Amino acid sequence: MHTTLVSTDLLASHLGDWAVIDCRFDLQDEHWGREQYRQAHVPGAVYVSLNDDLSAPPTGMNGRHPLPSIADLTSLFGRLGIDRSTQVIAYDQDAGSYASRLWWSLRYLGHHAVAVLDGGWAKWVREARPVRSGDESRKPAAFTAAPRPASRVDLDDVSAHLTDGTRRLVDARAPERFEGRTETIDRVAGHIPGAMNHFFKQNLDADGTMLPAQRLRENFERLLGPTSPADAVMYCGSGVTACHNLLALEHAGLHGARLYVGSWSEWSSDPSRPIETGPPRR
Repeated sequence: MHTTLVSTDLLASHLGDWAVIDCRFDLQDEHWGREQYRQAHVPGAVYVSLNDDLSAPPTGMNGRHPLPSIADLTSLFGRLGIDRSTQVIAYDQDAGSYASRLWWSLRYLGHHAVAVLDGGWAKWVREARPVRSGDESRKPAAFTAAPRPASRVDLDDVSAHLTDGTRRLVDARAPERFEGRTETIDRVAGHIPGAMNHFFKQNLDADGTMLPAQRLRENFERLLGPTSPADAVMYCGSGVTACHNLLALEHAGLHGARLYVGSWSEWSSDPSRPIETGPPRR
C-alpha cells in the first residue's frame, strides 16, 4: 500500500492496476484542468475538479472551497471506482497541491491507500511517458466511508484556541500573502493571529518533486519547535495548498496534524475576526 508519494516509474509499471485521478486545476480558470485532461492525460486516469467534486458550494462565509458532506464524498469516490482495496494515485499539473486535496479527502474518509504522483503531470510528460486523450471513466464501486473527524478542525475550534497556546497554526500561502503585502484572491490581506508561515513550495526540490523525507522532517521540526505535530493545524487560502503541507508532514513521518478547511477565506469573511499582518511573531 502506498500512502504518500509514488514515482513516475512505479506508476508506469502499474497502469491498469490502480485508480489514477487527474486533479489539474487553475484557480483563475476553473475549466482549464478538464480541458487539459481531455487533450492528454495518464492512460486510464479520470478527472476530478476541485470546484465541482472536491468542494461544497461556497456561501461567501464558509470559505472558497468548503468541504463536501461525507455523503457527497462517499458518492464521488464510489463513482470513481474506489473501494476499500483500491490503490489510488492522484496527480495534478506539477507540485501536487490540488492532488493533495484529494489525498487528504480520501484519508479523511478512512481510505489510506492513496498517494500523490511525485512531480505530477509535468514530470510524466518530461519523461515522455504514454498519454491518452478524451474522457475516461471507471466502473463504479461501493465505497465505504470510515470518517476521521479528528483530522480536521473548524472555525469554532480555531477561534476557541486562538490564544491558549495549545495549537500551532501554520499558513501554507506565499510569504507576501501571509504578511499581507499583497492579496490576489481573498477580500482581506493578512493571516490568522499567531500563525507561522510555511509556504508549500518549500516542500519541493528544484525539479518539482518532494524533498527527501529527512529534509522535510528537519524543516518542520524547526518550524514547530516543541509543538507536537498532533497539535499543529494547517491552513492556507481555502484548504488546498495546506493539504500539501499535510502530505509533506506525513511523508516525513510526522503524523497527526490537522486541516482547517475554511482557512483564510473563511476566517477573513467576517470583519469582526482579528487579523495580523507582517512576519510571524517568532
